[in-house]
Amino acid sequence: MKVVLRTPDREERELKGPLRVAELLKRLNVVPEGVIVARDGELLTLDDEVGDQDTVEVISAVSGGRR
Repeated sequence: MKVVLRTPDREERELKGPLRVAELLKRLNVVPEGVIVARDGELLTLDDEVGDQDTVEVISAVSGGRR
């Protein structure tokens, strides 16, 4: 599967599937609480499975706003 990491450098990596999202993040050394994961614009849970043909985006969750 193709994994797009939405970082300042927009990294792309290839991983073998199928994998549950939790395992995918573990292999990427990404803390689940700090990101959201999407496939085709749909948010995924840690229990969802992604396959070899999928393109998955890992997007940093940023908090902030008014004080």
